[in-house]
Amino acid sequence: MNTIIQVEGLRKIYGETIAVDNISFEVHEGEIFGMVGPNGAGKTTTIECLEGLRKPDQGMIRVLGLDPQQDGHALKECTGMQLQESNLPARMRVWEALDLYASFYPKTANWKKLLVQLGLEEKRNTPFSKLSGGQKQRLFIALALLPEPQLVFLDELTTGLDPQARHTIWDLVRDVRARGKTVVLTTHFMEEAERLCDRIVILDHGNIVALDTPEALVRKLGVEERIVFTVEGTLPPDFEKAISGETWLEIQGDRVTIHGKNSRKVPLVSEVVNLLSVKGIRFHDLRTEQPNLEDVFLSLTGREMRE
Repeated sequence: MNTIIQVEGLRKIYGETIAVDNISFEVHEGEIFGMVGPNGAGKTTTIECLEGLRKPDQGMIRVLGLDPQQDGHALKECTGMQLQESNLPARMRVWEALDLYASFYPKTANWKKLLVQLGLEEKRNTPFSKLSGGQKQRLFIALALLPEPQLVFLDELTTGLDPQARHTIWDLVRDVRARGKTVVLTTHFMEEAERLCDRIVILDHGNIVALDTPEALVRKLGVEERIVFTVEGTLPPDFEKAISGETWLEIQGDRVTIHGKNSRKVPLVSEVVNLLSVKGIRFHDLRTEQPNLEDVFLSLTGREMRE
């Protein structure tokens, strides 16, 4: 497995704020690697150091075997970048943006084909200001793919998009990886990381708190499953004690959440439904919730994701 990015002891400080605090990790060829965490966790600072846009205070970075600070020009010719604050002139048309950016590189992909592949053919003459949020992001992906890069950086790509546009962008990111590219993305949406990434690093206050596949992180955590339902009236005082194993109840008005370990001989949901029936408790809207990456973050940091 080839290493595309190698980071050792990366540290970046702004005044009294430690944005990135001595972190190390690797990115492998052909994977979608995610940096996740709340706003202010150090994701954008880290990715900008990888891109050569910021100079680290300490540490070693190699991207495609190059030093982003010493070999910046060569690196830009073999990487594609979508920045968090990407923008274009309001009156610039879609085709003009692609034609202009194509002139920056000695060798580029056929931007007319990219228009078709990214669903922008009908918008080729549309000014940038008239594009929807999802269309703008598709254009930025097209611009990132112009130099036929081996590696693509995507920083908070779907922030501010509606759910339909977000899912469309997710499909495009998978397509980028299917072209043989390596993708490094940042996001503070845990669902996005869980759906897209082969491996993720969870950052918080500039530190790495976990690094693995999403599935492995959830599995290692061993967190409980949850049974959520609404009751008519109140639960009897002995209800919780009647459930076997290690469980605890959370009651908010008529909404009940039962937390229990998911390594049980009898499924928790079966036991809860049976107990509700035996005790004659009327309930509705019952559903199960499985542990996810947000549970991992909460367990590791002691608080929920911050917007």
